[in-house]
Parts: sequence; structure tokens; C-alpha cells
Amino acid sequence: MKHYVLKRIGLVFLTSFLIIFLVFVFIKMLPQYNAKVLGVDPEIKAILYEHEGYGKPILEQFVIWIRNMIVEGGLGRSLVLKRDISSIMAERIPVSMRLNIVPYLLSIPIGIGFGIWAALKKNKVTDHVISTGVIFFISVPSFVVGTLMQYYFVYKLNIFSSPYVFAEADAALDPVGAAISYIMPMTVLLIGGVAGLTRVSRAELTEVLTSDFMLLCRTKGLTKRQATVRHALRNALVPIAPSIIGGFISIISGSLITERIFRVPGIGGIYLDAFNNFDYPLMMGLLMFYTVIGLFATLIVDLSYGVIDPRIRMGAGKR
Repeated sequence: MKHYVLKRIGLVFLTSFLIIFLVFVFIKMLPQYNAKVLGVDPEIKAILYEHEGYGKPILEQFVIWIRNMIVEGGLGRSLVLKRDISSIMAERIPVSMRLNIVPYLLSIPIGIGFGIWAALKKNKVTDHVISTGVIFFISVPSFVVGTLMQYYFVYKLNIFSSPYVFAEADAALDPVGAAISYIMPMTVLLIGGVAGLTRVSRAELTEVLTSDFMLLCRTKGLTKRQATVRHALRNALVPIAPSIIGGFISIISGSLITERIFRVPGIGGIYLDAFNNFDYPLMMGLLMFYTVIGLFATLIVDLSYGVIDPRIRMGAGKR
């Protein structure tokens, strides 16, 4: 197990290096890169030319870029925002986490609960209603749900005073109103999370309930409820739990569409701003950070299988 973990960690670093290097090369090959990054000021242009190693081979530029980040202790400087990328992310990520953490935590019990309910009532009215709702909310894009909520709850029913979340200045003056303004975007995220977990939970539990060992449990004298609670649920949650653990990465990465619709100043909007404004250093910093975080999240998900189900032995190979 120890050998397998060390091997996977090594592969994470190797994969991260390859992905970041390829992205670095592709961004450097863009026709507008030099003009956008270097600017027109001859003094600044000369400083950046020396600092970033322009004119040198691409591999040497990549080494210089990595070295500058290690020496200067950051991810570079944004061209548009004129700030260190690390400070921008440190400011925006907590906002995205505040928006995503509550829907994420609520979607787990609600989604699994609906999935269990639908599986136990398979092919009955309850199952059909839940399954129809799941298909609808998975198929309909989140921006449609968010826009409809803004239209009806703000402009038609006047339940909320504004379709957007409060700005920081307004939130300081009215903290209760600021908290209320987050209800709609959180609801949009909650609906999507519940629909996804409900679908997976229902499919897994339905398959387990029709397994041979469940018939054996019933023949040994267990009631349907006892067999479901003691054996079916535990086996059905094995493939679900790692996806819940992996979903934690969504809390940090933000929700690009939802944040844009409700004007949440989180990390999700930074992606669009970087691409639309050709802010190449910011693009590189974001891609590097989330590439590493995503690969380590995948590693944790893989290792969690062995913790959740003792029958699974990571890296055991053939015997």
C-alpha cells in the first residue's frame, strides 16, 4: 500500500508537470502573447524581457518561469488587475467556498435520501416522480434555472429585492439582507447536486437490492428493512462515497455560470475575465493551481476506495 501511494504521488507530480508545460507552450505560441504581456513601454518591456527570458528556447523560458515563482513566492502578476495572482485567488476562493459549502453539505443527505427512497419504491409512483425530477434538473442547464428564479422570485413575486448578491459594501451595512441574497444561487447549486447524487444513489442501490446476497439475507430470516440497512446500503455507498469526497474540489473551484448570473465575486468569474482580457499570466496561474489540486483530489478518491471497502487492496496486483 505504501509503495502504491508513493508511486501515485510521483505520477501526480509528473502528470502535473507535463500538463503545465504543454499549457505553457501553447499559451506562449499565441500570436498576441508578446504584445499583450510586454506592453508598449520600452523600459518595462526591457525588464520583462530579461525577467521572463524572452528570446530564449521555450524550455529555458519554462524553467525561468518556475524559478521566478519559487524565488518570488507567488504565481505571477495579473496584467489586467495589476496584482499578484496569489492574492487574487486568496481573496476570491473564500467567496466561492461560502457559496458552495452549504449546497455541497446539504446535497449529500438529501440526494442520497431521495435515491434510497426511489430505489425502495422502484417502479412505483414515488420512483417515477423522483426520477422525472432528476432527469429534468440534470437536463436543464443551471443558467436556465437561475434565470427563471430571478424572473419569478424577484420581478414577478417580489420575494427578493435584487436578482444579484449584495456587494461587499452593501453587505457590511445589511448583513441579513446579504445572507438572504445568497439563497437563490445556493438553491441553484443545491438542485444540481441533489439531482446528481439521487441518480447515482438510486442506480447503485437498485443494483444491490437485486443481488444474490440480498436473497440470501432474506432467507436467513432478516426482514427487508434489516437487510437493506445492514447490507444493501453499505455496499451501495462504496461507489458513491468517493464521488462525494471528490466533490470537495468543486467547493474550491467555484461555479462559473452561477457566479456570473448572480454576480458573485468568486473565483469562477476570474476564468472568464482572464480569457476575455487575454490575461495570460492569470490564465497560467489558475490552470496550474487547479491542475495540481484536481490531480491530488483524484488520488484521494482512489485511496478512499480501500478505506471504505476493506476488500479492495490498492496496488496488490495479481497473486
